[in-house]
Amino acid sequence: MKALITSGGHGTRLRPITHTQNKHLIPIANKPILHYAIENVVGAGVKEIGILVRADNDEVQKAIGDGRAFGAKITYIPQEAPLGLAHVVKISRPFIGNDRFLFYLGDNMIVGGVRRFVEAFEASKASCHLALAQVKDPERFGVPELDGKRIVSIEEKPKKPKSRYAVTGIYLYDSRIFEACDAIKPSARGELEISDAHQWLLDHGARVEWSEITGWWKDTGKPDDLLAANRLVLQHQEGRIAGDVDSSSELTGAVVIEKGARIVRSQIRGPAIVGPDAIVEDSYIGPYTSIGPGARVAKSEVEHSIVLDRCRIEDVGVRIESSILGTGAEVVRAREKPRTHRFFVGDQSRIEVA
Repeated sequence: MKALITSGGHGTRLRPITHTQNKHLIPIANKPILHYAIENVVGAGVKEIGILVRADNDEVQKAIGDGRAFGAKITYIPQEAPLGLAHVVKISRPFIGNDRFLFYLGDNMIVGGVRRFVEAFEASKASCHLALAQVKDPERFGVPELDGKRIVSIEEKPKKPKSRYAVTGIYLYDSRIFEACDAIKPSARGELEISDAHQWLLDHGARVEWSEITGWWKDTGKPDDLLAANRLVLQHQEGRIAGDVDSSSELTGAVVIEKGARIVRSQIRGPAIVGPDAIVEDSYIGPYTSIGPGARVAKSEVEHSIVLDRCRIEDVGVRIESSILGTGAEVVRAREKPRTHRFFVGDQSRIEVA
């Protein structure tokens, strides 16, 4: 079996961070989202991986490499334009060949990995196996109509959902999916929809089965989803101190201090992580916070937040909470008079002031 992982797209709902960074490389607990996808695939025993990338950008290739660091072999598949998930499958056929394969949307986070889905598909005679999750708002997703372990129909974003399940970004296929992707037409938005390919399989007698994700699953497409994923990963970490913590500091709970980090006269309540060469001084870091490599937090309080590489937070009078601060961002107290709020903010940013 092979695997196909997406890492393209423009991440419009995560701007302005994605103006300068691929959304699949945004760190969750100081590790890029895409790493979790690759590790889940390898953990399921699939070592030959194709990663779909934007043809006009080599950021992912530089960040991930040839796969040896993950115990895998990675092939990169460029896509000229975002023409839909079924288009991704079509252009990946030279890599997949006639093998059965796992199709994994690289911005999905899932607890427990995907091995059980792979094993269920391998043990069946199905042409397609979908991972489903019960959600509160199925009308936002592709929604299946179910008959036991078989799927009867799939409707994209229905006004009246026929079940409480959503089709998640984890799919398993045999080679018949290529026939389906070749047969369908672009949707109203000009894309080849994977839901249409699934419906084509159903209409032409293919066996489509499913398994339920009973744990935690997120499509990390929005800021709140990133914070939720960060919280989840931190909840499962074990504490580890590789950096320097002075005698005036206090660490409680599962706290990770990476090599080169310095904690000075500060309090950190886990779960939290402080990245390599970061500095936390005269500050409070609350639960569910990740401080990126080379960041600096001084005379400030941060909780339930993601602070990216080389970010600087200094002498902020109000606790920063439920926030995402981009690479190299600065949040500092004004020193000059008159004392005012002064912002340099990119497109589609959001700021709340106390």
